[in-house]
Amino acid sequence: MVRLGQNFLADPNLLDAIVRDAELRPDDVVLEVGAGEGVLTGRLAEAAAHVQAIEIDRALEPALAPLGGRPDVTLIWGDAMKADLAGLDPRPTALVANLPYAIATPLILRTIGELPSLRRWTAMVQREIADRLRAGPGSRTYGAPSALVQLACEVRLLRAVDPAVFRPRPRVDSAILRLERKGAGADPSVRDLVRAAFAHRRKALARSLELAAPGSLEPARAALAELGLPADARAEALAPEEFAALAAKLSGDE
Repeated sequence: MVRLGQNFLADPNLLDAIVRDAELRPDDVVLEVGAGEGVLTGRLAEAAAHVQAIEIDRALEPALAPLGGRPDVTLIWGDAMKADLAGLDPRPTALVANLPYAIATPLILRTIGELPSLRRWTAMVQREIADRLRAGPGSRTYGAPSALVQLACEVRLLRAVDPAVFRPRPRVDSAILRLERKGAGADPSVRDLVRAAFAHRRKALARSLELAAPGSLEPARAALAELGLPADARAEALAPEEFAALAAKLSGDE
């Protein structure tokens, strides 16, 4: 278990709180990434119609064996970042998980883009990640993940979590983050623009785009001006919706 750097929740009160925070309906299909020893999985199955639980560590098979025979639980062994999420059946409507911290941000972004059926996320993540994903423009922690997640979802912090509730105890603080879908999110052109814009934070946004796509400097400056933004604006000054508007201007799809 320690081999894969997993930290298991050991506090039943917090496990129950996570299920309450998720506000599951009886017809919800839950995606759980990082099933661990199944202590959250069983609680989720009692609250929802079905649980799709993904776990990469085969050493946990004995602990998860009792759940394998349940008709309302599907155990999927493998890497969540490589799994065929679009092929999940029934389709998940909510993600509830103690996410492996190493993949939390890319996993959230992947599920936003590849699982339009997901409407809500209730996830245990590293506190630093929670602060980053809900950061607003102008903040030191606002970056490409912040903008991309917020284009699709409303993001809020539900509760801070004491390291003492984990086994083994992690060296970082944790938090439970809630995402509520408000739209489809960024299309490929917006994703590429946001990532290029933040690739060189010390440079103006237009110059950062120029480094990714030579010849884009003046069109980017002109598009920013048309949006009422300074031509030398930096990426961290733009709200998520302004990135979408800028991408539309640059592609001619406004």
